[in-house]
Amino acid sequence: MKSLSGFITLLILCGSVLYMIYRARKGVKPEIRRVPGLDVIDEAIGRATEMGRPVHFTKGLASLYSSEAPQTIAGLSILSYVARKCAQNGIPLITTIYVAETIPLVIQMYREAAAVAGVPEWVNEYNIRYMSSHRFTYATGVQGVLQRERPAASFLMGYFMAEALIFAESGFLAGAMQVAGTASTSQTPFFVAVCDYTLLGDELFAAGAYLSGEPVQVASIAGQDVGKYWAMILLVVGLILSAVGSNWLINLLKL
Repeated sequence: MKSLSGFITLLILCGSVLYMIYRARKGVKPEIRRVPGLDVIDEAIGRATEMGRPVHFTKGLASLYSSEAPQTIAGLSILSYVARKCAQNGIPLITTIYVAETIPLVIQMYREAAAVAGVPEWVNEYNIRYMSSHRFTYATGVQGVLQRERPAASFLMGYFMAEALIFAESGFLAGAMQVAGTASTSQTPFFVAVCDYTLLGDELFAAGAYLSGEPVQVASIAGQDVGKYWAMILLVVGLILSAVGSNWLINLLKL
């Protein structure tokens, strides 16, 4: 370790996660704060079912091998949940794709969702639509899908750039209930301004565990939250000591 502060932070975070997972395996279900953007997914799909209109999903630009891959993986975990709900309700799910390498994964998610719901005929590979690997051609294609198909719900989950506002405005004009999530701080304001609900920061990465409700996965999220609280406490204590002229904690963490 280059510094004691990094070592302490690692101990706090790992210890918190391991402790919460231990409690979960003992039958103590951890509690984490509610995320309105994830709670409303069922409502959006239910709205589409009542209106007899499809659901749209896109996971953004990143590939599985880029630095933004975690956002793609998080988007795919949400897509898996959305596909199961759509299959159960018997409504079409249109997934627009930018990176061709994810097409087999999406097809498999559709098949698994249909199998779980007991409706294998729900799978329609026409609804898995590869737009383009050129960013604005992809954006134009998604815009066209939203205008033609007029989905009642649209989920924008993953890494987005300038096309974020294009998607959000097109979904709004189509009358879709929109839920968006991205870790791209430059695009988050556009989603907040136009979409009904927006996942902020690490809410996107916690979505898979949150939606599954699997105790060990939820415990890992709860453990990370505890670790963050301890880091915040340490930061506040350091600021207070620095304000009163005592730098012993700061000097200690610089070791």
